[in-house]
Amino acid sequence: MASTVSKRITVDLLRHTSRRPTASALRRSCPGPRPRCLHQTARRTSPSNIASKQNGRTGESEKGIRYARVAPLSLLVGGGLLASLYAITQHEDSIIEDIKGVETLSSDDRDPSLPRFRLADVRQHDASSAHPWVVFEDKVYDITEWIAAHPGGDVILRAAGGSIEPYWNIFSIHKSAHVREILDQYLIGFVDAADLVDGRPAAEAIEDPFKDDPVRDPRLVVHTSKPRNAEPPNDELVQAFKTPNELFYVRNHMWVPVVAKEREGEHALEIELPDGETRRYTLAELKARFPTHKVTAVLQCSGNRRNDMTRHAGKTNGLQWGVGAISNAEWEGVRLADVLADAGLKTASPTSATRTSSVEADAPEPKSLHVQFSGLEAYGSSIPLPKAVDPSGDVLLAFGMNGQPLPRDHGYPLRAVVPGTVAARSVKWLSKIVVSDEESPSQWQRRDYKSFGPNEGANPNWDHAPAMQEMPVTSAVTGVWVGDCVRKGRVPGMGRNKEMGNVVDMGAVEKKVGFTPKDRVDGGAGDKSTGMSTTAEPVAVQGYAYSGGGRGIARVDVSLDGGKTWDQAELIDDCSKPGACLGNKNWTWQRWRYLGRLPNLPVGDAAASKDSEPCTTLVVKATDDAYNSQPETHAGIYNVRGNLATAWHRVRICPKCTDKGDGKGVVWSTGETYGCGFKKEDQA
Repeated sequence: MASTVSKRITVDLLRHTSRRPTASALRRSCPGPRPRCLHQTARRTSPSNIASKQNGRTGESEKGIRYARVAPLSLLVGGGLLASLYAITQHEDSIIEDIKGVETLSSDDRDPSLPRFRLADVRQHDASSAHPWVVFEDKVYDITEWIAAHPGGDVILRAAGGSIEPYWNIFSIHKSAHVREILDQYLIGFVDAADLVDGRPAAEAIEDPFKDDPVRDPRLVVHTSKPRNAEPPNDELVQAFKTPNELFYVRNHMWVPVVAKEREGEHALEIELPDGETRRYTLAELKARFPTHKVTAVLQCSGNRRNDMTRHAGKTNGLQWGVGAISNAEWEGVRLADVLADAGLKTASPTSATRTSSVEADAPEPKSLHVQFSGLEAYGSSIPLPKAVDPSGDVLLAFGMNGQPLPRDHGYPLRAVVPGTVAARSVKWLSKIVVSDEESPSQWQRRDYKSFGPNEGANPNWDHAPAMQEMPVTSAVTGVWVGDCVRKGRVPGMGRNKEMGNVVDMGAVEKKVGFTPKDRVDGGAGDKSTGMSTTAEPVAVQGYAYSGGGRGIARVDVSLDGGKTWDQAELIDDCSKPGACLGNKNWTWQRWRYLGRLPNLPVGDAAASKDSEPCTTLVVKATDDAYNSQPETHAGIYNVRGNLATAWHRVRICPKCTDKGDGKGVVWSTGETYGCGFKKEDQA
C-alpha cells in the first residue's frame, strides 16, 4: 500500500507541475458528458488560465481543481500528510488513468500551450453532443461552428467523436490545402500521447457510404471518385444534341441515395408553406394527379471551364473541370407551379408590386419568397419564388430524362429541374420543399455558389454577393481537325453522319476565308527559301455555346490567328425538328461548327525550330440574343472559387506536318491541341 501511495504521489506531482493541462483535469473542471466550458475557453484562453476560470464553480469540479493545487504544497511543507493522502485516494481512478500519460509526457514535444485530450473525452463529443469534436492526425477540433458552413452540411457529424481521416480518405475531394486551412481554425488541442501509436490514433474501420453507388460509363473523365464528379470526353460532348444519359456530366457532393425500384411510387415529397402548413405527395400521386410536361434544357455547373481560369488567371479552389461540366437533355415531370398551387400556396398577384390601389392584405408578394429544395443526401438550395411559379419558367419536378426514368446519378426518383439557372439549384433526390421568406440556409446557397471580384481573395464577405441563379453566356471548342481528315470527310458531325449531313464539300470552304488576309492564302508555289507552307490547310472546328435565362445564341465568332481577324461559325439548327426543343424559352445549348483555312504555318527547317513550330491560336466567343458577350480574358472575372469561367475560349492548334518524301510537298494532319478541355501546355 505504501509503495502504491508513493507512486500515486509521484504521478500527482508530475502531473500538476507540468505546464500542459491533462484531459482528465479539464474533465473534472467541466462536469457532465458534454463539457461546454471547454468549448468556450479552449480556443480563446491559454491553458494556464483554464483552471483559474473555474474558481467560481461549486461541487466536485471545484474540489478537483483545488486539490490539484493544494495537495502537492501540503506535502512539501510537511503538514497535513494524512489529509493529503486521503484526498489523493478520493481521486484514485483518474490518477491511475493518467499514469501511462505521465510515462510519455517527456517525449511529447508538441505545442505545450494546447491541452491534451484522451480519446475517451473525444468520444463523448459525438453527433449527439452540443459540441461535436473530430480528430485529424493527432489533433482535436471542435467543429460546432463549422457544421453550418460545411459544404456537406451535417454529414460531417458521421465522424463526430472520432477521427475524420477515414472519411476524408473516402471523400478524396477534401485532400486539399484550403480545406485543411479551414479545419485548422477549429483546433482546440492534441490527442493525449497515451492514445497514440507511432504519433497517430489507431486506425478506425468505417463503412464506405459509396459502396452502393451506380456503375458509371468508363468513357467519363473522372475528377473525383468519391463523391463521383466526371465529365464526358470532348470527342463525345456535342456529338448528339441531347446528351446520352450515360454521358451526362456527373456532379455529386455525396453518395447516391438508394431508393428501391419496387418502392419508387412511395417516394414522398413534403411541401411546407409560409404559414407552416404542410402537404405530402408520393411520386405515384404526382404522376397521377398533375399534367405531365417535357422541357429540353441544359444543366451546367458553375465551375465549368474552371481549369481555363486556372491556366490563364491564377490558382482556383475546386474541381478543375474542363469544358464538359455541361450537358443537354429532355426532362419530363410535373410543373412545380401546379404542385405549389395544389398545396395551397397563396401569394399576391405579380402586378401587386406596381399597383397603387390596395392589395390582398394577407398574401405576400412573390418576390419576397424563396423555394427551398432539399435532397435525400442532405444537399439543399433555393430559387426565388417568381421563377418557380412563372408559367414560362418551365420549372419541373422531374422523374424522366431523355425518355427514360431518371438515372440514379441524376436524381432518381425525383429531382428539380430549373432551366436557365445554375445546375446547383436543380436539386437531385428531392424529398422536401419549403416556401420561405429566406433563401436556403445551406452552405451551397449562402457560400459555395457565389462569385467575387479579383481582389476579394479566399475569405470574402459572403453575405455581400447574391447567390448565382441565371447563367452568363459562354462557349467552348470541343474538337479540332486539320488537313487530310477534313478533305476526306472524316470529321465527326461533319462527315458521314445522319444528323449532320454528307461528306464535307471542301470546294465550298474557299468561300469561308474572310478572316484570313488574301496574301496568306495564295495557293501558289510560295517562297521555298522561307520554309513556309505553300497552301492554307483546311480546318474543322466544333463546339457549343449557351446562355442562361432562356436567352438564345445570336452568333459564335471564330478566330484562327489569336483574335486578330474573325469569322462566324455555322449555328446548327437542332430545334427545327418537331419536338426537339420543348419549353417556353431557349433553354438548350447551341451547337456550332466551322470550316475554314489555317494561316500559313512553318514547315521544313523553320518548323524544326522551337520558336517556329507550326502552331496557331484558335479563339471562340459567343453573343446571346440580348447582345451579352463573353469577356476577353479571365483576369477581370477571376475569383478564388473559379466560378463562372466564361472568357473567350483559347486553344493552341499544332498540326502535324509529314514530308511525302517524293519532293512534291507535305501532308498535314490534326496533330495536337492544347488548352482547357485538351492537353496541358506542359505536355507539349
